Amino acid sequence: MIARLVATGRRRTFEGVPARILTVLAAGFAIWVIYANIFVISDPLVLGILFVSGILTLLFPVIGHAQMAPATPTWLDWALSALSLASGVFFFVNASVISDRITLLDPFTGPQFFFGTAILLLTLEATRRTTGAGLTGIVVLFLLYNWFGYLLPPPFGHGISEFSYLLDILVFTTDGVFGVPIQVVASYVFLFVMFGTLLSKAGGGEFFFNLASAATGNSRGGPAKVAVISSGLYGTMSGSPTSDVVATGSITIPIMKRLGYSKRFSGAVEVAASTGGSAMPPIMGSAAFILAEYTGTPYRDVVYAALIPAMLYYVGVFLQVHMRAVRHDLRPYNGEIPKLTRTFAVGWPFIVPIGVIIGMLWVGYSPVMTAGAGALGVVIGTALSGRTRMTPWQLVEGLGETTLRILPVAGACAAAGLVIGGLSMTGLGMKAANVIITLSGGGLGWTLVLAAVVTIVLGLGMPTPSAYILAAVLVGPALVKVGLPVLESHMFLLYYAVLSALTPPIAVAALAAAAIADEDPFIIAFDAVRLAAVGFLMPFVFLWNPAILGQGTGLEIAMACLGGVAGATAIALSFEWVGRQQSGRLAWPLRACLLAGAAASVAPSLAISAAGIAATAALSALVLRGTGGLAASRKAARDGENPAG
Repeated sequence: MIARLVATGRRRTFEGVPARILTVLAAGFAIWVIYANIFVISDPLVLGILFVSGILTLLFPVIGHAQMAPATPTWLDWALSALSLASGVFFFVNASVISDRITLLDPFTGPQFFFGTAILLLTLEATRRTTGAGLTGIVVLFLLYNWFGYLLPPPFGHGISEFSYLLDILVFTTDGVFGVPIQVVASYVFLFVMFGTLLSKAGGGEFFFNLASAATGNSRGGPAKVAVISSGLYGTMSGSPTSDVVATGSITIPIMKRLGYSKRFSGAVEVAASTGGSAMPPIMGSAAFILAEYTGTPYRDVVYAALIPAMLYYVGVFLQVHMRAVRHDLRPYNGEIPKLTRTFAVGWPFIVPIGVIIGMLWVGYSPVMTAGAGALGVVIGTALSGRTRMTPWQLVEGLGETTLRILPVAGACAAAGLVIGGLSMTGLGMKAANVIITLSGGGLGWTLVLAAVVTIVLGLGMPTPSAYILAAVLVGPALVKVGLPVLESHMFLLYYAVLSALTPPIAVAALAAAAIADEDPFIIAFDAVRLAAVGFLMPFVFLWNPAILGQGTGLEIAMACLGGVAGATAIALSFEWVGRQQSGRLAWPLRACLLAGAAASVAPSLAISAAGIAATAALSALVLRGTGGLAASRKAARDGENPAG
């Protein structure tokens, strides 16, 4: 059942001349996106129309209708591609007429009605092929509500009863298919994905992996730590937990298994590390760009707010991995560890574009200019060394790969635009917020718990951008109603949208890891949730203490960082460390004291935070000194525990 919900169409692989033609066409599309965003001030509706139609034209031949689709495009694929192209041409030629229409008053002409309906149906089919039946079913349900919701009794009913009304809002304005999600994908997201793709094409992925290996490969549990660091570095470029798992996990998971790490642990480490990349500055994932646009917050402020929580997330994962490695005496990497000096001697050109990105954001340039400058920095920076310099064809391949990588994201975001447009015109978003407030009794704590649960449920089986968008329009108003600031409340939703990728029962990132680790995805997902424990608590922490988001005085922020590290250490000890009790694990009273100390460490009060940090440090020292450490862990392993299991 779950496999059917997340099953997508077959991603076709072309070879020879067809592959080169596709690469050139996709690269040409990427060049147009660059031109439209950086060198031309485009009308948002025109930009959205051309982007969506171009994406759909390429999507149908590349992604089949099902996993068992033929290896080459069928006549239906070509027909849908041709219809997408024809729709784009029609909308582009008639862009001025469409822009001058008075929405809901001017009647449709025959061609407008035909091509508008075609865009709507093509978007749904593209969503089904790229994200599966789960998200598509949700979008269809919302569309049915938008169309037939007038039949429902108050307060859930509305006054819309005509398909033409629905079509007018969803296709002929920037409130639907061509709304905020697709506008963000057509600008910020596309250009940042291009930056990451070019960086990877030049060898940046290998550089980050070698950097992580040089830093931690020789330590106990080294391969697992390499997975944590390299996946975090790669994830900030890819923005997709699933693609991060596939890209880095194909290297790290087999190494861990070969050294005797359990299949469950190997997959869980990769899933937990890859998932956090979508919330790691400076690039983060596409959902972060949508958050910035949707809330009207400068992207630089989003990056600044996300920095400390993301670092603490990885501190938590790294510490839990380290403590489990100590507990089970996991071996370091037995291959050749690259020297740090050698790694930088070869890969120093990759520092140039990263520095450009950070510098541009710091100065205050727009995300579009920042991404464009970063991509240019990749080309120029890597050209400074013969070992990293890209050939002209590699550059074309990088541009083409950018377009092909964006296909699933664009399909999901176009469908999400349908949901947003429908919610705005029917008022369902505010109605859903009222339901959440009613169920929670209006209390802040229960509202947050309910918001977290709803966001995770909405995100099951969905790409992170879609999960965040649904949560933003359905749950976001409830958080604002209980008095939370906009940025903090949407960061809260973003985190749980990201974490839904590793949360059972679907856990799409765990599904990807399961194929590499040869393990049950449910087992991997549950262990990944445990390793990501700090991440599940983090949104509540930064709402309680905004200094975690970088808001406050220098002293408050410094104490929040110190308290966060102390809290992450206490959580890691309570979950992973071994004591002298019969079970080999810490007794519950001691765990409770550690967790209480962790909570006090991140309190907004400086006095309470200082006391919590001191208490947590003392408890941690007591635990580390008094539990027998590695000897106890080896005894537990001899008593029947699997390595890192």
